[in-house]
Amino acid sequence: MAKREVYDEYEAASRLRVSVAAWRWAAGSGLVLAADAGERLWSRAVVEAADPEAVRAALPGPVGAGVAADRLTQALGTPLPRCRPRVTAAAVGHLVRAGLLVYLGGEVEFPDVHPDQVAVLGRRRDLPALLDRHVPLGPDQAAVRLGVRRTEFDVLVERGYVALVGSVEIDLKRQGGVTTVALYTAEEVALLPVVWPSLDWRVVRTVEAGRRSPLASLDPVDPGGYRLLLAGVARIARVGRAAVVQWRRRHDDFPAPVGGTGVHPEFDRAAVLAWLLAHGKIEVPTRTPTAALLMARPGGGTRTVRLDDPLLTLAEDASGEDRLSGWSTDDDADTLAALTGAASGGTLRRLTVPGSAVWAVSGGVQVVDRVRTGAGGLYVALAWPAGLRGAASPRPAGGVIRHSLPYSVPGEACVCRRQERGGLVPVGWCAEHGAAGPAVEWHPGGGLRCAVLAGKAGSGGAAVAVSGTLPA
Repeated sequence: MAKREVYDEYEAASRLRVSVAAWRWAAGSGLVLAADAGERLWSRAVVEAADPEAVRAALPGPVGAGVAADRLTQALGTPLPRCRPRVTAAAVGHLVRAGLLVYLGGEVEFPDVHPDQVAVLGRRRDLPALLDRHVPLGPDQAAVRLGVRRTEFDVLVERGYVALVGSVEIDLKRQGGVTTVALYTAEEVALLPVVWPSLDWRVVRTVEAGRRSPLASLDPVDPGGYRLLLAGVARIARVGRAAVVQWRRRHDDFPAPVGGTGVHPEFDRAAVLAWLLAHGKIEVPTRTPTAALLMARPGGGTRTVRLDDPLLTLAEDASGEDRLSGWSTDDDADTLAALTGAASGGTLRRLTVPGSAVWAVSGGVQVVDRVRTGAGGLYVALAWPAGLRGAASPRPAGGVIRHSLPYSVPGEACVCRRQERGGLVPVGWCAEHGAAGPAVEWHPGGGLRCAVLAGKAGSGGAAVAVSGTLPA
């Protein structure tokens, strides 16, 4: 019998006596020559040139879509970052269709894939962006991605703020048979806070269970016909209107007006968003900002906890409180409660918040709020006596600062390398109290703190340990 001259993937695998999955991996990874006789068809010369042992060895065993999804979910972080839904088996199918994974067998919607390729994909720093770009979300997943209750997401869909991009039928078997699930673009969902900055998203995300949706009175929009004025484009890009005018002049590909007047042109929202993304004027939020808190243990040592999407609010007056709030896990929230539960509160050795300097609070830190929101997240708020705003000021004077910080006189033992004396470097004049000398007492006013002071005694006196705010 004459040998075949053209082989499909099944015939090629049979010819080499390897599994079809092994041949698919070899073809998808470049281990064998590309199909040269048509789409997914190889000539006899290509098939016979392949090394069967190398083809077998390259695939230690495919993994199912469910296993691959779990591994990609773990790659996103543990615990799973805020506003990031779990990767599903169906998402693995979308990644295969996007060319990021090689199909090795099984159902097209839930394919088998190579475990090593999954591991490589999981190590990519842009994995969150790839998921947003290629994997559509059902309504429950979209609500998680946005960080809101399903109720809020349904309102956004009903009012036209999110567009339907497709649907999928899922067989729920015991739960009632086949049901149709709507699908939405993850990028569009993630961009909602950027596109609609006028909405108070922190309020929307922290609404308690059983409460009426703060979006219930939202005016409907036409998702296909919504237009933006220059001022609206500026609000989305967080620039001034003049900047958008300059973009129109300098970039020939800026979207043309679709209505309005010469003075007040109107632009198609979808076209503007595409342009802003392509030119780097806005970005899809792929990662949630995180604050790291290094808390002191009563018996010594420290414990690190985190708050997602942190909000740091500094007091305007020394009699007030500085506050830090954000999303926490149950374990970290319990830890914070334990370490700050004493009457005097806890000590924060190091606080790292995006967009701010590194702080430390030597005492008085307490948990003042702990709320389980309707979306299921745990929102925690910490507070302590005011003391950060003065240090945050770029000027030598002004803001809230406590003058009762450790102070040492000049001497060889002084560890401060920035100033002649450690501790507080006083400003010569205070708007409230006149002269502001170094005094071990509470005193709101201007001043700078030594950034290197270690709290050791100077040659002429000892450092005084008092409650206040110290640099890390």
